[in-house]
Amino acid sequence: MTTGRHAARPTRPTAPDAADESHRSAGREVQWVDIDEGHDGQRLDNFLITHLKGAPRALVYRIIRKGEVRVNKKRAKAETRLSSGDQVRIPPLRLAPEEAVREVSDNLRELLMRSVIAETEEWMVVNKPAGLAVHGGSGVKIGLIEALRQVRTDLGFLELVHRLDRDTSGCLLLAKSRNALVFLNEALKAKKMDKRYLALVEGRWPARRDWVSAPLDRYDAGNGERRVRVDDNGKRSRTLFAVRETFPNVTLVEASPVTGRTHQIRVHAAHIGHALMVDRKYGTAQGQKLAADIGLDRLFLHAASLSFPEPKSGRMVNVKARLAPELDEALDRLRQQR
Repeated sequence: MTTGRHAARPTRPTAPDAADESHRSAGREVQWVDIDEGHDGQRLDNFLITHLKGAPRALVYRIIRKGEVRVNKKRAKAETRLSSGDQVRIPPLRLAPEEAVREVSDNLRELLMRSVIAETEEWMVVNKPAGLAVHGGSGVKIGLIEALRQVRTDLGFLELVHRLDRDTSGCLLLAKSRNALVFLNEALKAKKMDKRYLALVEGRWPARRDWVSAPLDRYDAGNGERRVRVDDNGKRSRTLFAVRETFPNVTLVEASPVTGRTHQIRVHAAHIGHALMVDRKYGTAQGQKLAADIGLDRLFLHAASLSFPEPKSGRMVNVKARLAPELDEALDRLRQQR
């Protein structure tokens, strides 16, 4: 299968090299793409991931590493910043069946269309379903971003501004233009975004425990599984917590990450003895039993609200995402058991 659609204006060089001629004689053409102002300043890897719809990230990095991608006829690195007027050579891609990104099913298409909470010409917020990775990767044939690019063929640009864990639901912000992405990424770095999560944790959360500060370190737990632990040599991390509702054996809390580390809320909560319900990485057997009693079989972590500055006006936008039915039902059962 040959992949790639010309998001920017394609051209051909006046004197192609022999390797390119051999590809054309085989019926598989090299792409030459002129970079326009909309992609000025974008990293090469991010440009290719967006441009080569359907190509897995691992393949994109492989063709860059092997020198098959050229910028102005020179080898380039993944982090190379493109400039308006640059010419990018993209080799023909032959994807093995196991490499190809899966096409969006009708059910996923309908789910994603229903999940859009708010949208302007610059950005989109979706209520990400639990169980859907934000992007494809090792073992993941299709993620939310790849699926949305297939569903929203009217958009020439769509990129994630931030990420959510695969098992987390709720507010996820995407940029619909290069300028919006740069603006929102800068706002994220400058801590001008406010993200609030709802989490159901094991046990009675201490009334005076309104924050957890503990350094976090990522490590490989085996079989390529990525995990995080509290470690003195890790990165500084801080999460604010507030009790929202108490039950006999569990507590509903609001969590606000001050820093943005992987699995931060989950690891900080587990670190002080109150792991999230149905957290299969950091939870406990007791928590699994409590979850079974209320019919909960997914991680109870939901990005309930998101505030961010509007790219054009700078005014603050506030968006909320409803709890998924299975989380609402679990809370209803807890209230009935009081």
